[in-house]
Order: sequence, then C-alpha cells, then structure tokens
Amino acid sequence: MPERVTLTTDRADTRARIMLDSPKGNVLTTTFAEVIRVKLAMLDELRSLRLLTVEAAGQDFSFGASIQEHAPGRVERMLPEMDGVILDLLDVPVPTAAVVKGRCLGAGFELALACDFIFAADDAVLGVPEVALAAFPPAAAALLPVRLGYARSTDAILTGEARPAAEWHAAGLVTRVVASNRLEAEVDAWFDRYLSDRSASGLRHAVAACRLGLRKHVAQVLPDLERLYLNELMRTADVAEAVSAFLAKRPPAWTD
Repeated sequence: MPERVTLTTDRADTRARIMLDSPKGNVLTTTFAEVIRVKLAMLDELRSLRLLTVEAAGQDFSFGASIQEHAPGRVERMLPEMDGVILDLLDVPVPTAAVVKGRCLGAGFELALACDFIFAADDAVLGVPEVALAAFPPAAAALLPVRLGYARSTDAILTGEARPAAEWHAAGLVTRVVASNRLEAEVDAWFDRYLSDRSASGLRHAVAACRLGLRKHVAQVLPDLERLYLNELMRTADVAEAVSAFLAKRPPAWTD
C-alpha cells in the first residue's frame, strides 16, 4: 500500500487532522514527507483554524524513517525533505498536537517533537534509536535540548532508549497520558476546554510568540546538523555497515 496522508477538518474548520496511513508502522519515506508538506501548506487557507493534530492509522504512530533510504545516493534527497517537514510544522500558524499511540521512534518522534503538544496513549513508547545504527537524529538534536534541556536530550540521543509515555510526561515533554481507547476523546475535551472558543487570530499571534525562540534556534542549527550528517557521518564505514546489517538482519561489524 502506498504512503497516504489525509487532511480533514471539522467543527466549522476550527479543527484539522493530518492522518498518516502507511502500513506497516507508517515508515517515513521521502515521498511520505513530500505529501505531508503539501498537506501542511493547505492550512494557510483555513483562517478559522484553532488546532492541527498529527495522527496515525494503525497500532503505531511511526517506526521512523526508511532504513533503505539511508543508503548513499538516497539519503541526500531524503534527509532535507524530512527536515523540511520539521520546519514546516514549526511554521504552522496555529497550535499543533501529536496524538501518539504504540511506537513513536526516530523521525516519527521528531515529528511529534515539532508539535506544540504531545498526547500519548499509556502504551506508547517514544525515542530516537539512531545511535544503534551508528547515526544520530538531526531534528531531535535541534529540538530536544530546547524542549527538555541538555542533560535529558543527551541521554535520550546517546542511549537511544525508547521510553514509555509516562516517563516522557514526568520529564515535561508529553502533555497528557491516557488509555488508548480514550485518547481521541481526551484531545477533543482538551480542545473544547482550552482552544475552541478562543480568537483564531489571537491564537495565531500567541503561537508565533511561543515558538519564536524555538524556530530561530532550529533554523540556525538544523542546517549545520544536516551537513554534519550528509558530509561527515555518511562517509563513515560504520553507517554503511549499519544499513547493510539491518537489511540483512544480522549484527553489525563495526570498524571505526
């Protein structure tokens, strides 16, 4: 089944939903990222909008970016497109919320990090496991220090450990953790309580103010992280070995 991204609105265009739908695991490819960016661009026309949620069909939010597309000759196109999604999300002119269930890993976690709020099911696990593939997550390296602080972000990136939603909630990253079967209702209730009757223009200005520092930081450091990834990391023998080993379903043999 090809990558599918749907954009729907309801409540007189005050709510919008972007739904990722690509079994199994909503693996993020270059094509997937391109389609997401097209949908995000459509939001500028919705002047009454007060909330965008990023959601996923299936049991998992996202397993992360395609490992196959980390190969030389493909990653040079894939990574700038993925980083473009992050920058586009930070430019969405209304509050944004990721609605996470199941596994939310790698580039999927980076999508969630680019949203203002994260609502997670109690069985969700989130993390950036790229270090196991001799790599690092560029967007998370830009976003996590601002959202969590240096110590916690370094721990998350260098250990690569996927952690339960409750642990991220305790750290201040996840907004709410609820039972999976109540997740959608919880987001609706939160929207009704805090955003639905607010001025749309007021929210747009408040969002711009809240994100100002984060957007400036990410716009400054993400290009440097992208260059580090493409021009230095991708030239190492170990990252090529990691991709080969993953696809062959064998342990990697590190050389560096």
